[in-house]
Amino acid sequence: MAGRNPNMESSVYLGNDGRWHGRVTMGVKDDGSPDRRHRSASTETEVLRKVRALEKQRDAGHATKAGRTPTVAQWMTTYLTTIASLKLKPRSLDDYWSKTRNDIIPGVGRHRLDKLAPEHLERMYADMLRDGHAPSHVLKVHRILSRALKIAHRRKLVTHNVAGLVDPPTVDETEANPFTLEEAKRFLLAAAKRPTSMRWIIGVGMGFRQGETLGLRWKYVDLDAELFHPQWQLQRLTWRHGCADPHACGARLHRFGRCPAECGVHGAYKRGCPKPCEPDCTRHASACPQRQGGGLVFTRPKTKKSRNPVPIPPQFIPYLVAHREAQAEAREAAGDQWEEHDALFTRADGRPLDPRADWAEFKELLEEAGISDRRLYDGSRHTAGTILNELGVDMPTIMEILRHTQIGQTRRYVKGRSTLSKAAMARMGDAFLPAPPEQRKAPTETRTETSSTKAARARLRRRIR
Repeated sequence: MAGRNPNMESSVYLGNDGRWHGRVTMGVKDDGSPDRRHRSASTETEVLRKVRALEKQRDAGHATKAGRTPTVAQWMTTYLTTIASLKLKPRSLDDYWSKTRNDIIPGVGRHRLDKLAPEHLERMYADMLRDGHAPSHVLKVHRILSRALKIAHRRKLVTHNVAGLVDPPTVDETEANPFTLEEAKRFLLAAAKRPTSMRWIIGVGMGFRQGETLGLRWKYVDLDAELFHPQWQLQRLTWRHGCADPHACGARLHRFGRCPAECGVHGAYKRGCPKPCEPDCTRHASACPQRQGGGLVFTRPKTKKSRNPVPIPPQFIPYLVAHREAQAEAREAAGDQWEEHDALFTRADGRPLDPRADWAEFKELLEEAGISDRRLYDGSRHTAGTILNELGVDMPTIMEILRHTQIGQTRRYVKGRSTLSKAAMARMGDAFLPAPPEQRKAPTETRTETSSTKAARARLRRRIR
């Protein structure tokens, strides 16, 4: 084509097969050889259109990389294995893998990245909703896939991120249900009868997340300065194979068929029957003799802000001192059976409290205290933020105590109470109108106006004039 550098000139010709062919030089491949792309069509006009489209991508710097474009399944595996694993925390990475295996690959895994269309994603999301998945779950799947496609676009595997053309389901924000101050006192009164009472005083009174509370260690508790330094959290991580052949290692646990309609094995479980294994399944690492990286593990909090020190209420200090002395006695009683982890809250043998047992105890305490069922997050973090607000603490200070990065996040955590709203509107009324006259106690009684009421009436008369 005229006007181009001969080395970058495209060629269009009629082939012996009766079809028109076009070849476009896009640059060079990774090995230095020319990157020539081929297009064909039944007419010259059509092949010229395809050639010009390739040239336009090349000249704009948007050309995809040479070679066969991977499928969604292949790219998600590459993305999670070599890219996301360098940045994500272990728990988040496990969640990405779970949603990729269970939702993304079965839904759109066989499509090539450059052939993936908005309707493919929309159909997958609709199927997930029909299968009973919550909109929040579908939204998380969308965000994972969108992030992976964004990286693919940066690396020129695709010309655009198709997920950006799709509107994911709208998610209604989960309404917080924190304790009232009276409920919080009843809850802590029930907890006072248990050896874990200090755990609940800290969780409810200071708004720590469950993992942060169970991950507190004495090394990071400064009783003199009255500060907690939440440098660690306790999490349960998924085990990973340490053997050379993960597929063969889990052979006895592979299930390639679906459960019968009336399954008597998994029916009692909340999640129901598990999905069949993939043909090359590498899961079931918990049974691996060389398993690694799983179980209860102390990990760093997700953000730097989460590690900011938190002041300890002075009233808590004597209880913490008594708790440390009781733990020393338990350590001495356990003798050689004690496993030292420096944790504030432990089992009888020194091991950290299991988050599952901790959650179960929270539910038991709700029942004992006569409080309606709610999430552990509501009974701790949301409760602390809401009660601080009721006590007149300003939002920036609550934000620092809860260690949020944005004040908008704090506002979502703090639930206003109707009593506060009524008090606020009463003050609004006082600003505009005088207090209403006192009600007569009996028809024969006369009402004596206070000096403030008389002054208010006088101000009102002056405004009306």
